[in-house]
Amino acid sequence: MSMVRIWSCIVHFFSVQALDSRIKPDIEFKRRQRIFINSSKEENGSSSSAVTVTRNPVLSSNSPSPPLWNTWEFRLYYLAFTVVVPFMIKAALATSSESNPNYYKFSGLLAHGWILGRKVDNSDPQYRFFRSNFFLLAILILLQIILKKVFVKFSKIPKTKFDFACGLVFVCFMYGINSVKLFTHAFIFFTLAHSLKRKRLIAAFAIWSYGIFTLFINQKMKNLPFNNIAIILSPMDQWYKGIVPRWDFFFNFTLLRLLSYSMDFLERWHEQLSRQPSIDYDDRRPEFRKSLSGSTLQTIYESGKNVLEEKERLVAEHHIQDYNFINFIAYITYAPLFLVGPIITFNDYLYQSENKLPSLTKKNIGFYALKVFSSLLLMEIILHYIYVGAIARTKAWNNDTPLQQAMIALFNLNIMYLKLLIPWRLFRLWAMVDGIDAPENMLRCVDNNYSTVGFWRAWHTSFNKWVIRYIYVPFGGSNNKILTSFAVFSFVAIWHDIQLRVLFWGWLTVLLLLGETYITNCFSRYRFRSWYRFVCGIGAAINICMMMIINLYGFCLGAEGTKLLLKGIFNNSHSPEFLTAVMVSLFIAVQVMFEIREEEKRHGINLKC
Repeated sequence: MSMVRIWSCIVHFFSVQALDSRIKPDIEFKRRQRIFINSSKEENGSSSSAVTVTRNPVLSSNSPSPPLWNTWEFRLYYLAFTVVVPFMIKAALATSSESNPNYYKFSGLLAHGWILGRKVDNSDPQYRFFRSNFFLLAILILLQIILKKVFVKFSKIPKTKFDFACGLVFVCFMYGINSVKLFTHAFIFFTLAHSLKRKRLIAAFAIWSYGIFTLFINQKMKNLPFNNIAIILSPMDQWYKGIVPRWDFFFNFTLLRLLSYSMDFLERWHEQLSRQPSIDYDDRRPEFRKSLSGSTLQTIYESGKNVLEEKERLVAEHHIQDYNFINFIAYITYAPLFLVGPIITFNDYLYQSENKLPSLTKKNIGFYALKVFSSLLLMEIILHYIYVGAIARTKAWNNDTPLQQAMIALFNLNIMYLKLLIPWRLFRLWAMVDGIDAPENMLRCVDNNYSTVGFWRAWHTSFNKWVIRYIYVPFGGSNNKILTSFAVFSFVAIWHDIQLRVLFWGWLTVLLLLGETYITNCFSRYRFRSWYRFVCGIGAAINICMMMIINLYGFCLGAEGTKLLLKGIFNNSHSPEFLTAVMVSLFIAVQVMFEIREEEKRHGINLKC
């Protein structure tokens, strides 16, 4: 294999197409690109004007710019990377070294590892649970895939009916007797949607109110014994509790599916009524069932050639009878995506259950499996050599240098990113092998974000798409940005955890987002100036610092820990020099981030994140 071929494979491996093959070049965008470049050459007789654009509208232009990878500017950036990045890793290793004076404070949280006799930082309870049950989960994945292929092939039963049966067994195995609590919530959602379907606004209000109420009641009553509900239920307290003790935590993902089914059903019901005003409202009558058939999907089923794009699948015209109780349970308990997602809407799930997407090829699945394995290996290496999770829990950073304390913050954010990324990608891989292509949840590495808006789009992407469909657009979208932003991030904060700290995190994120949007709009008029890209780089570097502080506060260290860490970084005799070096390093990193996105645009891909 030639070096060119090897390099091409490496580039593809790290490309966004390898993450989610549904990301394709925009044909219309490439056509406009050719027109733009040709017109520039005709007007100027050279590429000088195109070069001017290269150095200007990095953030705002719809047209890609000529590459900067081989310019002297970027060669200096490469040199900086080769110097700074090793220093960062060295500083992180120093905080975790046995020779560090603070080692004794966090060593008790370390466990025996498997890499070269090293100990492993197994202090995070969520990832520890995943790591401890990984091989059991692998067995369950293989068992589900084999059984489904056998049953569907030889019994000819619909996939959704197998998902229904498998989901019931899977949930009972995971939650034990606590699955009764989940199915009680599910039954109430189904009943509200179908009993109030004739009054859409009332139904939507009741469903959303109960959905938010479940977050609070689960928080208060998650460990409530059945005996406290009724004496006759006391024997149930001794029954099998499942392998997942925190059923209430994972219920948050189930809630998104419950709301998705309910809203999709109400939308489809009223869409059909608007087309059939003379039909009796009783959907049990045969003539009503026949009139509510979705012609669009029936045509697709018959031809087998047309494939709906993702946006079309969200509003696919399914037969109204497909919104039945079996499909409802099959969807909310779909084993590959049950615990933590990625989230897929009911309409999309139902469509893909009957239509395999062309993106689910052996090559794409193989590439994705390799990415899952590499992510797992990277996480293990970090946990065996850099113990920042244990350090953060014990606040063991006294007398560490500003650089070392900054690395504690940075690597904590990276570990938080990986501990979410790995389960999401593993479960998405499981779904892909099973025939369901859910959205990729993380389109960018956590270190490849400079914009709050872009970060929100690229982080937990399937949740972002869910929020846009069921909250952002119904509240008015961009026409009422302040209200929709506060509604979105208030729900996001409550959904993550019912704590005032997380709610403050959501509101702080909104303020940062609104500030970024305002400043971007103010400076966008200068996007064709030669200095625009560099000014954007300075603003993006500051924005990265703000995003790091907000996320450390919200999900890693809390108020006290974040305050102590920032005090250690800023209240030091070397702080001015260090902070200057940080801003210069972030500026360089941002310029590379800009160019990565420009390179994608040159291939017709504009993710806007």
